[in-house]
Amino acid sequence: MEKIEQNAHKRYSRQMAFGKIGAKGQERLLAARVVVIGVGALGTVIANNLCRAGVGHLRLVDRDYVELSNLQRQVLFDEEDAAAQLPKAQAACSHLAKVNSQTSFEPVIVHVDSSNIEELIKDADVVLDGADNMELRFLVNEACHKLKTPWVYGGVLGAAGNSMTMLPGKGPCFRCLVSEIPPAGSYPSCASAGVLNMASNIIASIESAEALKIITGSAETNQGLFALDVWNNTANYLNLSANPDCPVCGKGEYELLGRRAETLVAKLCGRDEYQIIPGQKAHIDLAGFEKRLSASGTVKCSQFMLSFSDGETDFNLFPDARAIVKNVRDEKAARSVYSEYIGL
Repeated sequence: MEKIEQNAHKRYSRQMAFGKIGAKGQERLLAARVVVIGVGALGTVIANNLCRAGVGHLRLVDRDYVELSNLQRQVLFDEEDAAAQLPKAQAACSHLAKVNSQTSFEPVIVHVDSSNIEELIKDADVVLDGADNMELRFLVNEACHKLKTPWVYGGVLGAAGNSMTMLPGKGPCFRCLVSEIPPAGSYPSCASAGVLNMASNIIASIESAEALKIITGSAETNQGLFALDVWNNTANYLNLSANPDCPVCGKGEYELLGRRAETLVAKLCGRDEYQIIPGQKAHIDLAGFEKRLSASGTVKCSQFMLSFSDGETDFNLFPDARAIVKNVRDEKAARSVYSEYIGL
């Protein structure tokens, strides 16, 4: 206990009084490095929980910015964040820094793909899922299995949610649970089915508790599928075992990690917006673009993002050359805007 300074001992006294954490567990938490992929309904609750629990370093990774519709369930943001369209990772870290000065925060504003996932998680003790799509979870699963990094899955839709913990080499992986990525449009989205913040808060808290178990060395992690529905008052647990024919944990095949990068255009959930991600790595000088575009419309620029509008064309541009093009009818129109104004 003497290894924990007096202020920290006072801050975490109630948590340390829980016998399965104690002083030794708290020391592990203070030294831990955690990566949260996605800082939305799940990720904001996870980050808040782990910050207050005393995790030493939090890397928050998200590609998006705060909007008014997020405030119903994404607990770290406020109306000022939405009005300023702050990147979610930046806004979350700014708020949490006021909660716990003993935790170090690292906002990372990128689109996670095969080119950067391993770098993002290589030093993590555990990875937490706050993602909004299945393909990203498949990618995280492959990278975590390859690097032997534990990770915790969580998903919520409507009033229902589920969670599962993956310990590479010690049980099933996510591909054992879901054998193939569901085709686009084959399952409901948050925009069509809605999301209750009560469900996302509970699932995120379960994910957070699993992270504490992993960091403190508990053997009581949840390697089955835990599922609940807060509207129908149900909770279920499904025991799972590793599938010897699983491409990932059974055969060591990493399909998504080996996928060649190409320009990606994707419609964002519930919005008339398209995200464009160039296939080749690039770095944008946002200040230079601000000067270039200032004569053509209204430009707002920070180190994290540039916003442009001329009354007809609206887009946000990020340092990695990724852009979100707004109010366009289709992918072709989005590509046209990107080509005309950014031209990479």
